[in-house]
Amino acid sequence: MEHLIEWIQTWGYAVVLLGAMIEGESVILTACVMAYLGYLSLLKVVIIAFLGTLIADQILYYVGRHYGGRILDRYPKMRAPAEKAFQLLHKWDIWFILSFRFIYGIRMISPVVIGSAGIPPSRFIPLNFIAAVVWTAISCTGGYLLGGIIEAIDFKVIEKYIALFSILLLVILMSLGYLAWKKLHSPAQLPKDEEK
Repeated sequence: MEHLIEWIQTWGYAVVLLGAMIEGESVILTACVMAYLGYLSLLKVVIIAFLGTLIADQILYYVGRHYGGRILDRYPKMRAPAEKAFQLLHKWDIWFILSFRFIYGIRMISPVVIGSAGIPPSRFIPLNFIAAVVWTAISCTGGYLLGGIIEAIDFKVIEKYIALFSILLLVILMSLGYLAWKKLHSPAQLPKDEEK
């Protein structure tokens, strides 16, 4: 256990940075749980998560602005999520830019699409900043609250119920197995019409 805690404290912030740069809400939630439990600094997790998501999406925006069309032509698998992102961008515009971080499946392609759609930097940069603040606040608050819930859980009680559930499930499966075996090994009964 000591080695795991040491690994978390040594590499945890690097993992937070990578998680924030990709679709990594689960990484941020976990890091904030670790912060609640005292293994990481919540302030550092929040700052790294914010900077990671802000910088990654800013870079992807500029990639889309300069190479978006060529990237989408070169990688046909990106076409379907890109089309969905284009539709949402044209329909909702500002709201899409503020919320794409929360849309699973198109989060990484969205800044590329926004850049290739010709949205000017003077519009994207402030909206990206606001969206990064909102995403970081929600993700980190959720993870920190989850840490409080996890700490309050009495795992001894849960273990008892898991053991009882496992025994019950085993009895049910054995009974079903016995009934299936009995049906397979019983002599087949002919329909009444064939008996005559």
